[in-house]
Amino acid sequence: MNWKELKDEVGLEAIVQKSSERPQVIFKHSTRCSISTMAKSRLERADEPSNIDFNYLDLIAHRNISTKIADDFSVEHASPQVLIIKNGECIYDENHSGISMNEIMEAVG
Repeated sequence: MNWKELKDEVGLEAIVQKSSERPQVIFKHSTRCSISTMAKSRLERADEPSNIDFNYLDLIAHRNISTKIADDFSVEHASPQVLIIKNGECIYDENHSGISMNEIMEAVG
């Protein structure tokens, strides 16, 4: 998995801008949570689609960005959580055991 680390508002704005060219996944990961670790591992074991960028947020280290994501995209905060950003909008969000590469690919179309 080729994660792009998200750690500040500049990075979040770049994701929004890139989302007009190709879908952007944001994976919000809690490094203190075993469920989050399992969800991340499940994504990393799957075949990575070439038409999607995958962004990783350590929400323990960057709680303020996690809060901004929830506010900007009008989603309830969860951990672990996957959001798909396309054309500047969140078109999909899922959390916990619902996170899977198949679901991500299906949502992107």
